Amino acid sequence: ADGTPVVRKQPIAAWRDLDFATEARELTGTTFVAHVRYATNGAPKDVNTHPFLQDGRIFAHNGVVGGVETLDAKIAELGVTDLVHGDTDSERVFALITASVRGHGGDVGAGLVEALSWLRENVPIYAVNVLLATATDLWALRYPDTHELYILDRTGAGRGRFALHSKRIAAHSGDLDSSPSVVFASEVMDDERWELLPSGELVHVDADLSITRRTVLPEPPVHRLTRAHLSPAVASAQHPSS
Repeated sequence: ADGTPVVRKQPIAAWRDLDFATEARELTGTTFVAHVRYATNGAPKDVNTHPFLQDGRIFAHNGVVGGVETLDAKIAELGVTDLVHGDTDSERVFALITASVRGHGGDVGAGLVEALSWLRENVPIYAVNVLLATATDLWALRYPDTHELYILDRTGAGRGRFALHSKRIAAHSGDLDSSPSVVFASEVMDDERWELLPSGELVHVDADLSITRRTVLPEPPVHRLTRAHLSPAVASAQHPSS
């Protein structure tokens, strides 16, 4: 109610957790970020589990970023090594973003563009799809076109029930049956209005649910990784259904 971020996560392999499919929680809030991690690095510990929290912002990432030593050196140069507690590339990407946002006086959009532009130019990238949320705003970016990221705009007329399902994920909200909302997801659920985000497009949803979209990364990564570059374990985690 007061805008304080709350993070709830459980670093247990879903296939080991007998209650995983039945313990969905009913939560109240203004913005939500939910993430199931298909781990590619780092042990299944709390510090390696999404979502991450820094400077009152919640972050989740889908993809693989290489060049960890280069990224660590940049994080140290920016003085934010203390933000990294685990082993994941995701938390390091978030620390870089947080440092850039600080450098732009709290302007999240500018910080995201600066951080992701640096990643594009300096480290190998397979995918870096990101969601970043505050109590009032949410930013989403798909980059490059390796993995899908979709937007569902439910701010207009004819919203219908908020009861969304796919084979792997689901979301329900009685309150949003009659109230506007904007939803992002890594796969389409059962609504015909989902739209695939173009690669490099940054989407911002503000407190009034106004949607702003702009292309910020029109070019592919300088050091783009393909699936052939990934180890079998990492490739399996990045493409769990294939």
